[in-house]
Amino acid sequence: MERLDGKRIIITGGTSGMGEGMTRAFPGLGAKVVFWGRNEAAGAKIAEDSGATFVKVEISDEDSVNAAMEKSVEILGGVDVLVHAAGIAPNCPAEAITAESFKEVLDTNAFGTFLVNKAVFPHMKDTGGNIINFTSASAFINSPTQAHYGASKGAVNAWSRTIAFEWMKYNIRVNLIAPCIKTPMYEKMCSLMTPEQLAAHKTMLANICLGGDMGDMDTDFIPVMAFMASDSSKFITGQTISVDGGVMMVR
Repeated sequence: MERLDGKRIIITGGTSGMGEGMTRAFPGLGAKVVFWGRNEAAGAKIAEDSGATFVKVEISDEDSVNAAMEKSVEILGGVDVLVHAAGIAPNCPAEAITAESFKEVLDTNAFGTFLVNKAVFPHMKDTGGNIINFTSASAFINSPTQAHYGASKGAVNAWSRTIAFEWMKYNIRVNLIAPCIKTPMYEKMCSLMTPEQLAAHKTMLANICLGGDMGDMDTDFIPVMAFMASDSSKFITGQTISVDGGVMMVR
C-alpha cells in the first residue's frame, strides 16, 4: 500500500462510512489528517482512536464550510489533499420524492461539493494540490429509487470535470471516485427497500460484481484511496476511478 508520509489531508464525511475508513487508515500511513462531520460524539471517538483531528461542520452551509477550512488549514499548516466524501443517499421511488427531499440531497451532495472545493482552492492555488470528489454509479446508469441522488452526483461530475480543466494551470488535480463498498449508509439503504427490491438488488450484485458482492473497506477501497492521495497518482486528473467490482465497465 502507498505511504502518505507528510501529506496534509482533509477528509469530509469522516465520522461514518468510507470517510471514517480513510480517517482511521491514513494516519497509520504517515498522513496528518483533519476530518469533518456533524456527529461530535462519533468525531471524538474516531479522533481518539486514529490520532486525526475532528472539526464539526455543516457541509451545505457556506459560513460553516469556510470556517472549518480555515481551522483545518491552520491545524495542518497547509493542505495537500482534500477528500470530499460527505454525502447522503436516501432511497425513494421517483414519483414519491418531495421537493424538500430533492433540495436536501442537492444541497448536501452538489452544493456541498461546490462549497468545499471552492473553500480549499485559495489554499492550493499557489502550491498545487489534489482534490478527490465522490460520485456514484447512480450518476451514470439508471438507479431505481435514487433519482435525486443520481441527479446530485451528475452535478458533481460536471463540476469536477470542469474544475479539473480550469485548475490545471494551478497544478491542482481533481478526480472522482465511484465506489461500490459496504458501509453503514449502504446497509441503511438496504433496510429501506421492499423485500422485492432487496432481492432484485442482491441478484444484480451477484451478476455484476466481482465475487458477487460489494467491496471491502480495508482490502478493496483503502489501498486505492491511498494511491489516489499519494504522489504516485500525480499525472491523473479529470478522471472517474471506479472502485466497484465491475459495475461500470463502460462509461
